[in-house]
Order: sequence, then C-alpha cells, then structure tokens
Amino acid sequence: MAKGAEPPPAPDPVATAAAQSRTNKETAIAQTGLNSTNQITPYGNLSYSQSGTWEDGTPRFTATQTLSPEQQQLYNQYTSNQQGLGQLGGQQISKVSDILNTPYDINASINTQQSDIQRKLLDPQWEQRQNELDQKLANQGIGIGTQAYTNALRDFGMQRDNSYNQALLASRGQAAQEALTQRNQPLNEITALMSGSQVQQPNFVGTPQTNIAPTDYMRAVGLQQEGLMNNYNQQVGQQNAIYGALGSLGGAALGGWGAGGYKKPF
Repeated sequence: MAKGAEPPPAPDPVATAAAQSRTNKETAIAQTGLNSTNQITPYGNLSYSQSGTWEDGTPRFTATQTLSPEQQQLYNQYTSNQQGLGQLGGQQISKVSDILNTPYDINASINTQQSDIQRKLLDPQWEQRQNELDQKLANQGIGIGTQAYTNALRDFGMQRDNSYNQALLASRGQAAQEALTQRNQPLNEITALMSGSQVQQPNFVGTPQTNIAPTDYMRAVGLQQEGLMNNYNQQVGQQNAIYGALGSLGGAALGGWGAGGYKKPF
C-alpha cells in the first residue's frame, strides 16, 4: 500500500443504530401529530391533546369524546333509567330468593290450574244442567227420594264426572304451561330488570397509526462509507501510479549513465 493514504474509519454500529432509532421515533411522533385530527359532528366531537410524556420523553396523547348537548341529555336520561331498573331489580331479589328456596311441586301446581279451569268453564255449565234436570223431574212428577229420581241423579253424576275427567286429560298440557308461567314470571321479570341495567362498554376510537416512512439513516451512513472508500481507493491508485512512474524514470536514468558516461579500461 502506498504511504500517505489512510483508509476511512468504519462507522460505529452502536452510534449508527442509536441515530436510526432517534429518526424512527421522530418520524412516529410527527405521524401521530398529523393523524390526530379533531372531528366535529352534529352528535359529538372527538379531540386529541398531548397529556404529558412517557419516561423517555416521548409525547403522550389523549383522545377525548364529547357529546352534543342534545345527545348528552339523552345519555343522561338513559343512564338514569338504567339505574332505576337496576334498583328495582335489587328490590325484587328477595322475592326471587323466596321462590327459589321453596320446593316446587309441578303436579300440585297442575292440579290447581286444572281446578281453576274447571271452575271457570265446566261448573257454570253443569250447574245449569242440574237446574234443568231438577225442573224436568219435577215436571214429570218424579219426587225426591223415589227410585226414578235416584237413578236420574246417578246418571247425571256419571256424565258430569266423565266430563270433568275428559277436561282434566285435555287440559293437563295447558295447566302445566300456565303453572310454569306463573312460577317463571317473577324470574323473567327480575332477569329483564337486571339485564336492562347492565353497564354499557364505551366505544374507543382507534389509535392513529404511523405511515410516514422513516429516514433510512443506516443506508445513508453506508453510502457515505462507500464514497469514502471509493475516494480512498482512487488516492491509492493515484499514489501507486506516481510511484510507478518515478521508478521507471529512475531506472532509465541509471541505464543511460552506464552506457555513455563510463568507459571500461583496457
């Protein structure tokens, strides 16, 4: 290697990486600022503001949503209604506890329901038929205590009992449904009240994402190093060419002096 030319020092990888990180960070901060555009709508506003910094000094931003006065009033009313439903549901919990702590006899409940159905539908009909039968027997001159009267009441009772039995069989499904409905009604009501008072999760906006391509600092350092090495190589080539030319001239001068200036003695 020719004297005088020194190769350029290699870049410090730690310093280069740190510089690239600073560039990336500054780019991200700039992109966040560009993306944090305040939004104003008839229903409410969305605004961004810097709310301090992180431990490394990076700015920290906050997105704040505000409702319009009309929408805020609706929200306040809705929240108040939900709170009222929740309080009402809490008051009814003791009622539900009593229901759940009481053993439930489905057969007894069905019998009660069927008895109610009979009283409402069949009792008025058979009471009317009883009156009609009594009037018919009286018109026929059949008195109370006679064999004909006893036989007529026996036949009437059998018809009535058969009618009630058929009604019991036909109405069992309806009675079961009504019995379960009565039991489950308080449970359904408390469930509806409690579900209506559930806390609504807020809808957060998406955090702005950085899109600006950061400066390729490491690439720039590489190009600079490449340029320095090319310059160094050119200097080395020039120095080698100069030294080569000087060497050629010196050899030519020495050869000429030996040919014409020196005479060998005899």
